[in-house]
Amino acid sequence: MEYIPVLIMLGLGAIVGVAATTLSNFIGPRVPHPMKDQPFECGVPGVGNARQRVSVRFYLIAILFLLFDVESVFFYPFALTFKKYLAVSSFIVWEMSVFVGILLIGYLYILWKGALEWD
Repeated sequence: MEYIPVLIMLGLGAIVGVAATTLSNFIGPRVPHPMKDQPFECGVPGVGNARQRVSVRFYLIAILFLLFDVESVFFYPFALTFKKYLAVSSFIVWEMSVFVGILLIGYLYILWKGALEWD
């Protein structure tokens, strides 16, 4: 019984979404033009084939960025609780030191492997 308002909101959201899509198909203007049918991105006209191969380096750097970016989020709770728990125990400092050490070893490993080199 307590989920009925949530179900009502989900239903209303679905109805509004379907209604807006359906009405835009019926009411919206349709003026086809060859210029409108061309692919367009960021104000730069398309050049060449869109199905060309992309270097694996793009994906590797993106994955490494996500990996280190997500792990850096763990510094925020440490910074918030540093002063509060430092007087009680220095365990949190040693734990964060181990975490930073593991991150540093991982970063040095990818530098050693040349993962960030762009040839």
